Amino acid sequence: MQDKENFPTRDDVLEASERIAGLVERTPLRELRIGGDTVWLKCESLQTGGSFKLRGASNRLALLGAADRAAGVVAFSSGNHAKGVAIAARRLGIPALIVMPSDAPAPKIEGTRAEGAEIVVYDRAHEDRVAIARDIAGQRGAVVVPSFDDRHIIAGQGTAGLEIAGQCPEPVRRVVVCCGGGGLAAGLALALPGAEIVPVEPAGWDDMTLSLAGGTIVPVAADAPPTLCDALQTPLVSPLTFGVLRARGATGLAVSDAEVIAAMRFAWHDLGLRLEPGGAAALAALLAGKVAAGPGTVVMLTGGNIDPAVHAALIAA
Repeated sequence: MQDKENFPTRDDVLEASERIAGLVERTPLRELRIGGDTVWLKCESLQTGGSFKLRGASNRLALLGAADRAAGVVAFSSGNHAKGVAIAARRLGIPALIVMPSDAPAPKIEGTRAEGAEIVVYDRAHEDRVAIARDIAGQRGAVVVPSFDDRHIIAGQGTAGLEIAGQCPEPVRRVVVCCGGGGLAAGLALALPGAEIVPVEPAGWDDMTLSLAGGTIVPVAADAPPTLCDALQTPLVSPLTFGVLRARGATGLAVSDAEVIAAMRFAWHDLGLRLEPGGAAALAALLAGKVAAGPGTVVMLTGGNIDPAVHAALIAA
């Protein structure tokens, strides 16, 4: 466990909310009736950049001093954090380099490049993205901005929870959330201390679920199966995110690609929302009956960055 000085708190989330006001959108909370129950959908897929990631990136970069801003930032991501950092960096006039897997969806790579970031690609199967990012940052004197293993990233993501509390017409009792490294899930746990937090991961990549069940961090297996949820392919969770969720007694669950596709299809045809696979995992758990649709349940729709042609093929399958 990391030292308590670096451990995120609810005060961090409150401060982040003030710091990034005007830098992120207040995304809608939509009502959905499921089997006679009302649930609420937090549409972070409609956030600037197409995902919640702009929240944490904006908070982290806004805290940089003049010297660090001049030296620039380096991040590693399969897409959504990359784009969030690129947008925040462009707005703040900070040079940004993003280390991205060579098999990341082309729209995510091009979308990040279009925001002005420099891109370095790596082989997800054989290279270590963290080592690559740290090496580049060391050469440039730049600041590494991780996607979830950072107190201020977690706090920024948690601002979505503060919005939910202000938008929901009933007490928030449960939040079902897509989970990769757990930054959003941990931020929501801090922002909404009275709510149950349910992280949802792709089958075979459910390391947070297994870690919480066992009480200690376990990595994704070396032979983990392929998944459509590229945004949730995190091989090892962070002591920060794990610590927050474990302290709250969170329990996770996993969904299959088939369940994710069904959720994407539902979102498109019934809600008019285009979701990427990783952004639909929480909705998939709800629709598959893996989590209850009881009073005060909020489901996070976390990302919509997917090639329209790929999306059309998936929802037609």
